Amino acid sequence: MTNYLHKGDLPEGLDLGPVVAVDSETMGLIPHRDPLCVVQLSSGDGHAHLVQLNRKTYDAPRLKALLSDRKVLKIFHFARFDVAAFRQWLAVDTGPVYCTKIASKLCRTYTDRHGLKDVSRELLGIEISKQQQSSDWGADQLSEAQIDYAASDVLHLHALKEKLDAMLAREGRSALADACFAFLPVRAALDLAGWPETDIFAHS
Repeated sequence: MTNYLHKGDLPEGLDLGPVVAVDSETMGLIPHRDPLCVVQLSSGDGHAHLVQLNRKTYDAPRLKALLSDRKVLKIFHFARFDVAAFRQWLAVDTGPVYCTKIASKLCRTYTDRHGLKDVSRELLGIEISKQQQSSDWGADQLSEAQIDYAASDVLHLHALKEKLDAMLAREGRSALADACFAFLPVRAALDLAGWPETDIFAHS
């Protein structure tokens, strides 16, 4: 496994294939307040590419093109947050998307543990450390521990998708999952527009 750290944007000519695992690191958990700092990607080959963004300009045309490329499926865990952050800071509409957290909630109804760490442990037998989750992602120089942590969040999403797809099909919920994934950009837009905690489909 190799972790590649790129400053500002993806390198020219990099082809990550038709299905890319994506995650991001920000300065907090409120997408319209907390700046986007790092975007990490993997083609499922065991390697991770981290883009440390220029927060003064957010000029990353190749990364933005990939995120908005309708021919490339982007796999996330809790896509709602990342898609909102990309819309806020990169001014890009990400899609199409697949969210392993939503897939887990639809097919693993026997548990309330749907975090990446829990799903990876059960379905893949892999332990993912969350030690660096709360650290300074806005630092000019990322530590090796931060880089390794960020990479770990995308390295196994392809394998998780495969496991979850089989469970969704078994339970007859694949079409429902696809509909949820298609709605995710709208849900992210609602978050940014002022309805983060409101269920607009509720009676009251």
